[in-house]
Amino acid sequence: MPTVELLLDDELDGRVRAVWALLADAGLPSLAEHRHPTNRPHLTLAAADALPPDGWLAAALGGLPLALRLDGALSVGGSRGSLVWAVVPSRALLQVQAAVSEVVRPRSPWMRPDLWTPHVTLMPRATPAQRAEAVRLLADLPAAEGGLVAARSYDEATRTVRELPAPR
Repeated sequence: MPTVELLLDDELDGRVRAVWALLADAGLPSLAEHRHPTNRPHLTLAAADALPPDGWLAAALGGLPLALRLDGALSVGGSRGSLVWAVVPSRALLQVQAAVSEVVRPRSPWMRPDLWTPHVTLMPRATPAQRAEAVRLLADLPAAEGGLVAARSYDEATRTVRELPAPR
């Protein structure tokens, strides 16, 4: 199932990776431990059975680059949920996600514009106790600002990424 993801600028990418390292150093699950070359901080806009032609995606991604503000660690999900860094959604980001959703037709209802919760994952597949410990550890996590500068698609089946076309 391919995704449409937005990539963070270098400074913001580094901030997220620093939080990943902090969690790993505390003995908690962290994406710092995920060594696959495709692993990098990102914001997922949609996941679908197939993606539309590149021209449609380029038009939907026409709002890039976008400003981004991360503020607050949130625990989401059930017994094996995630800890995420919440995104403060700007009108521009919501418009881009809605445009992508319209052309991609996401598989999950959680990717519909009215249900989508933008975030950057910090700790995947963690127990409630691990997430609670991480929330305590990150209680003073300052907000981080930067930009979303490019788009890519990740294919779960092949574990490959491809850059998505830049808006024209």
